[in-house]
Formats: sequence, structure tokens, C-alpha cells
Amino acid sequence: MRHIIIALCIAAPAAAQEIETDLELVLLADASGSIDADELAFQRQSYATAITDPAVVSAIENTLYGSIAVTYVEWATNQSTVVAWTIIADAESAQAFADALIGPPRGASGRNAIGSALLYGMNQINENDIKGFRRVIDFSGDSMGNTYGPPITVARDEVVADGITINALPILRDGRTFDLPTAYENNIIGGPNAFVMPARSGPEFTDAVKRKLILEIAGTTPQTRYATLLLGD
Repeated sequence: MRHIIIALCIAAPAAAQEIETDLELVLLADASGSIDADELAFQRQSYATAITDPAVVSAIENTLYGSIAVTYVEWATNQSTVVAWTIIADAESAQAFADALIGPPRGASGRNAIGSALLYGMNQINENDIKGFRRVIDFSGDSMGNTYGPPITVARDEVVADGITINALPILRDGRTFDLPTAYENNIIGGPNAFVMPARSGPEFTDAVKRKLILEIAGTTPQTRYATLLLGD
């Protein structure tokens, strides 16, 4: 008796297609012990206000792809993704990102682990299904503490070697004499067009976030060593 073998060909599921966009941007915001609940909420509101600003939306719409991908992460001893990767291409999608940013409970706490935070931001970029023409980590913080995890410069060098630019927004507090902008310049930022934009805590912070986003979306750097908020700069 002949045995007839019928082979069934089952097609493998198609691989997920990468989303192409102009910029993959990780907003990496300080949630360590020096940031209280009110300041945390203010930081989120500042980013929500900035991302929906008409000038920022216009900058997004005028990119090569007409869109960017953004995620918002808070860092401390651990890291917590507050808003997952979102494609922003217009005012409506910017507003959706802003709405998602307001309200989630605090997920990061404890002391500083800047090196770990930078590596977490890199992993968020490498593990998504998005292909950005440019890749940037937007780091903000109010100190240089690094109690846990790898040294800051070791982490920075690994991130930059992976083709990711790190920009920094040092939050300046009254009464502190430590030169945080220079420390961030020497130890945190790196990659093409990297820059430091200092801002004082309070209303100036929102303006700094907006200006920083516009520069990052456009892929340009400030004309001055530090992008300050002083009139005439």
C-alpha cells in the first residue's frame, strides 16, 4: 500500500512592520527624592503644555517625515514609563499625549541612578517597533548624584556609541552654588548636536522645555554655549 503524504504549508505570521518617523525622543524626567509630588506634577504639566504648543506642533509637522515618536519616562532609583511610545503628527495627537501624561501615579522613587536611567532610555529606543531618522534622549534633573547602577560616563558612552544623542536640562535651584550645567556638559550629554539647556525650577522650566523640544525636533543646537532664557540670548 502506498502511503501518500500531504504536506501542509502554514505561512508564518508576517513580521510587524516598523513605523518610520523623523525622531525617536525619550523624555527622561527626574522623579528622585529631591522632586516632591507638586514638583512632579508641575514637570508633567510643563511637558504637556510644551508638546501642545503651536510652535512645537508646527516644528513636528515640518520635519522630513511630518511626525515624531515620544515616550515619557521618570527616573530615580528605578525607572517608570508614564506614557508609552506615541506617534505625534498634529495638534490632536499632541493633545492625546499630553492628556495621557496627566494623572498616572508616581512609579519611580528613591535616590539617583542617572547611569541606569540613560541605559533604560537607550533600551526603550532599541526595543520599540519604530525606526526614527534621529534618536534622542532628553534628560532632566537637579543633581549629579548616582547612588546606584553604572557610572554616568560609562552609561553615556554606551548610549552615544549606539548612535543616540543625549541632551540635558539641568534644573537650577536657588541657593545652590554647584555648577550643574557644566557637570551635565562634561558627564551626561553626547552625540551629534548635543546641548545643555539650564532652567530654574518654576515658570521658567515650562519655557525651557518648549525651546528644548523645538531644537530637538529641528535637530539643531543653540547658538550659545548654554541655551538660557535671558532676553537677548
